[in-house]
Amino acid sequence: MKYHDLTSIKKKSGRRVGRGIAAGQGKTAGRGTKGQGSRTGFSKRPGFEGGQNPLMQRLPKLRGFRSFAVKAENVYTDQLAEVGASVDNNKLAEKGLTSSPFVRVKLLYRGEVSKAVNVQLQGTSLKALEAVQTAGGSFTQIPQQMRPKTSKKEEK
Repeated sequence: MKYHDLTSIKKKSGRRVGRGIAAGQGKTAGRGTKGQGSRTGFSKRPGFEGGQNPLMQRLPKLRGFRSFAVKAENVYTDQLAEVGASVDNNKLAEKGLTSSPFVRVKLLYRGEVSKAVNVQLQGTSLKALEAVQTAGGSFTQIPQQMRPKTSKKEEK
């Protein structure tokens, strides 16, 4: 790079306030007259409302936290024998092990699996997966079954 290849960046200098009437920002230098904001070194913290109780202090405080995520319903490995050779959301709901075929279901380990089962659910624990596979069965992860949409015209 050579000296004549260099380019300068045009930088606008800050406005020089408080330099007399002719400069356009003389006397009070755009700070108004008197008061806290006109003094040097003044900086108000975020949310400051001039001594009035700030909004964040006026609002009521709520305790705790509530997650709106829908929890999965659990089915255990020792319950698989009563369902049949293949297990899915519909069969679990028919047997009364889950509340509905449209919920997320997770398979958890509690006891051994007595026979080979083909499991198709939304989730499983590692130990439950191991128990199903040692019994000769298989596990397939499938997405949650959604409720069928009904139009308002069909309801009437």
